[in-house]
Amino acid sequence: MNYLAIDTSGEYLTVIAKHGERTERVFRPDCLAKHSVVLMDEIDGALSRAQMTAAECDFFAVVVGPGSFTGIRIGIATVKGLAFAAGKRVLPVTSLDCIAYSVEDAPVLALVDAGHGAVYACAYEKDKAVAVPPAYRTAEAAELANTFLPYAHKALSFGGKEAKIADVCSGLERAVEAKKDALVDASELAALYLRKSSAEEMRK
Repeated sequence: MNYLAIDTSGEYLTVIAKHGERTERVFRPDCLAKHSVVLMDEIDGALSRAQMTAAECDFFAVVVGPGSFTGIRIGIATVKGLAFAAGKRVLPVTSLDCIAYSVEDAPVLALVDAGHGAVYACAYEKDKAVAVPPAYRTAEAAELANTFLPYAHKALSFGGKEAKIADVCSGLERAVEAKKDALVDASELAALYLRKSSAEEMRK
């Protein structure tokens, strides 16, 4: 199986190029507002080290949210361009999947900081079946943490609780491997927005 997977949904950047038994991984924690500058170079580098071209990928995977509105749009646009050019299908993955799949054999409450004390949250059973669908949450997220182990991609406090830090790079890889049969046409790829953007809120 050959694929390219990217995550531009946060201040970090993940790029994974898998060519048969060879896997090249890139994780940069310092890409806030720089995804559009560094993404294509990191993709080219990962593909080159994996000794693979974009045309040789069986599919392309991308994190569709929730997270940075700008980062998500950059990732989706990039993968759509690659998929259309290569005539391949795509795999949408969520940033919450990347957190949950990094934790093995445990029920997980995956959390992404939504700012202003709120979080994007999704609860997963031990086998990674979704127990509570993704949503924009405030105080009620702390109640879910009584049943599910809270994890986030960075240190995160919410409702008086602390989330453990997940390895979102390995989580993306595991999520792609687990969901690889859920491919869609590139034209169907859409962002997962769980709330309105700041600009939309200000227009109210």
